[in-house]
Amino acid sequence: MPQIFPKKANNLPVVSLVGTMFGGVLLILLVWYYFSPDFLWTGYQPSQPVEFSHRLHAGELGMDCQYCHNWVEVSSHANVPSTQTCMNCHNQIQTQSLKLLPVRESWASGRPIEWVKVHHLPDYAHFSHAGHVDAGVGCETCHGQISEMEVVYQAESLSMGWCLECHRQPELYLRPNEEITTMNYVQPADFVERNLERIREQGIQPPTNCSACHY
Repeated sequence: MPQIFPKKANNLPVVSLVGTMFGGVLLILLVWYYFSPDFLWTGYQPSQPVEFSHRLHAGELGMDCQYCHNWVEVSSHANVPSTQTCMNCHNQIQTQSLKLLPVRESWASGRPIEWVKVHHLPDYAHFSHAGHVDAGVGCETCHGQISEMEVVYQAESLSMGWCLECHRQPELYLRPNEEITTMNYVQPADFVERNLERIREQGIQPPTNCSACHY
């Protein structure tokens, strides 16, 4: 009786198994990357209701981050500046600018400007700005070179793995508190030794257990 299938058909189970395994690994890698904060959030740059330039204010004019975000040392959440903060300067500067029309309308009506959130953390992740700032984590460590951004974007993934890199070796990232808002800060040659001494003196112990940030 002649064979119905050629001899090459004997290879089909092996080919199918290898293809399934390769396809499964490829699917895992694709999901791992395309569903990760690195892909979903890094580079996120929403349009804002006011064309506010950090490059001008924080860069060219040298305004300190804490002039506008003045609660970061005492609050768990960094505050977006109120219209009053903007008008402290702009009631005398660029008073007829069309770009600042939403600011003047907000000031006249009392309705706050609806700024769009840029930096995203999951709702189940607890993060304290005050705790990090007081420990010596600089603004640019998490937010990137804000002073060079015309429109602010999320520079880092803010993923769990990214956070743990700092929590496991804080001596590589901390800086003096007076340099927290300094952009393009250059660490001194002995910064690791200084940070290790500070960590010992102040008892800085960044947690790496799950319940520290997820509760």
